[in-house]
Amino acid sequence: MTSLDIRTATVDDVPAIVAMLADDPLGATRETPDDLGPYLSAFAAIDADPNNHLVVADRDGQVLGTLQLTIIPGLARTGMGRGLIEAVRIHADARGMGLGETMVRWAIERSRELGCGLVQLTTDITRTDAHRFYERVGFDRTHYGYKLSLT
Repeated sequence: MTSLDIRTATVDDVPAIVAMLADDPLGATRETPDDLGPYLSAFAAIDADPNNHLVVADRDGQVLGTLQLTIIPGLARTGMGRGLIEAVRIHADARGMGLGETMVRWAIERSRELGCGLVQLTTDITRTDAHRFYERVGFDRTHYGYKLSLT
């Protein structure tokens, strides 16, 4: 098996990323992979922002995973920066092989390199497998999360 490359996503990766976002029960109700227009606009904004790092895990030209790491400067905790991990997805054919852990550990290390004092994430309350995964990787369940839909 060849090595895995975690690299910055390109516009050509957007269809594969969107397909992974849509490939679960929650994503199937939220994503519209047949219309890439909104995703391409979002990609352009992410790509232009130096605090956002949209990456893919690539093996032999096949995108097998993705996540977005956002670096958030802050005043709290004596001006501590935070890494925010979002949208961790693994291609269905690559699940259970340790790729998710590899990617999350990459994001933790990248956050450290960029001067962050902590890394945080949220996961949907129904994703109980993800909860166990994040706890196994070292995250603590410390907060309640709230969302307010504006659409």
